[in-house]
Amino acid sequence: MLQFLYGSRGFRGFLWFLLAFAVIAVFVKLDRISGFDISIIHAVQSAEIPVFTSLAKGLSLVGSSKLAIGISLLTMMILFFVLKHRIELLLFLIVGLGSQLLNTWMKLWFHRERPNIHRLIEQAGYSFPSGHSMAAFSLYGVLAYLLWRHMRGGTERVLLILFTVLMTGGIGWSRVYLGVHYPSDVIGGYAASGAWLMLCIACFEAFRNSRKQRQQRT
Repeated sequence: MLQFLYGSRGFRGFLWFLLAFAVIAVFVKLDRISGFDISIIHAVQSAEIPVFTSLAKGLSLVGSSKLAIGISLLTMMILFFVLKHRIELLLFLIVGLGSQLLNTWMKLWFHRERPNIHRLIEQAGYSFPSGHSMAAFSLYGVLAYLLWRHMRGGTERVLLILFTVLMTGGIGWSRVYLGVHYPSDVIGGYAASGAWLMLCIACFEAFRNSRKQRQQRT
């Protein structure tokens, strides 16, 4: 199985995302990224208008844990009862639960306070990495991967990518716009979740390829 794992594109993606997160984490830990963060926050919030505020609050709600759990439960029921994709269900569960556990642990370890510049909503807890960003990247990322495998048309795949990017990017933007996260929290969340997602996909594909090889030998 390891021969399929280490040579896969998913594992290479994991390494790139891990490197990106490590770089961001070092800058955050050494407090060398505050200038970048503050300038981006000011730029994003300079466009504050009621329409954008309502949109940001809506996207932030979409990325909340309650709605993510609801979407996850619906997806799991479809995978298990309708499509009978038990292994894909296991992948979905591992990605989602692992991302949540990683975020909880990393927030406690980095212990970064939230920005206190111009908050449009109140949010408790630590800041780095963004839980909404990690949840969005994991949820919509694994959904995109599972749907992509069953799509044949190019137009369908383009729309899938566009939807995934807009939802993930929009939720990240909303957290900066609402003043509850630094941009580096969001980018770090994407990188951390991307690394975990790619590792899970690499292991999933390595397991499938290894099992297929064993079946061909018997």
